Amino acid sequence: MSRLPRARELGLIGCHVCGLVCRDISEPDAACPRCGSALHRRKAASYTRTWALLIAAFFFYIPANVLPIMRTVSVGDVDDNTILSGVIELWVKGSPDLAVIVFTASIVVPVLKFFALGLLLISSQRRSGWAQRQRAKLYRLVEFIGYWSMLDVFVVALLTALVQFGFFSQVEPLPGVVFFGLTVVITMVASMTFDPRLIWDSRDFDD
Repeated sequence: MSRLPRARELGLIGCHVCGLVCRDISEPDAACPRCGSALHRRKAASYTRTWALLIAAFFFYIPANVLPIMRTVSVGDVDDNTILSGVIELWVKGSPDLAVIVFTASIVVPVLKFFALGLLLISSQRRSGWAQRQRAKLYRLVEFIGYWSMLDVFVVALLTALVQFGFFSQVEPLPGVVFFGLTVVITMVASMTFDPRLIWDSRDFDD
C-alpha cells in the first residue's frame, strides 16, 4: 500500500503556534497569516535546545530530592522534610491518599517525563520509524501532565499561607522547593522546544 503524501510534497506547512495549515511559499521571512508567527518546517536547533534543557532539569532534580522542601515548626518541635520524607510522613499519619498523590506528582511524573523526552529525542535523532503514532501521543501526554508536576510547590505555598498560627505552628519553604520548581519549569520548556514533527522524519520517508 502506498504511503500518504507528506505536507512538504503538497506544498503545505503548519504553524507551530496556532496550527493553521498554510501554503509553503519558501521565503525566509514567511509568516502565518492568522497569528503572524514565523513559519518553518521544523523548529530551529530543536534537538540541541531540548537536550540542554533536559540535562539542566535533571541536575536541578537531584538537589530537589536531597534538600528539604519544607520546615514545620510547632511548640518545641522543628521538622524538616524532603519530598520523600514528606510522603512517608503523610502515609504514617493516616493520609495515604494524599501521600500517593504527592508521590505521583513529585517523583513518578518527573522521572517519567525525563524518560519520555529522552526516548523522543533519541528515537527522532535516529530517524526511527518505530511506533510513530504512539510516540506522537506520548508527546501530547507529556505536555498535558507537565503542569501537574507543580503540585508539590502548590502544597508548600498553601501550607505556608494557611498554617500560620504564630507561636503554635509555622510552615516555612526551604531551598529544595526552589530546585523542584526549577525542574518542573525547565522540563515544561524542554517539551515546548521539542518539535513533534521530527517524530515523522524517519528513514522510511526520506526524500
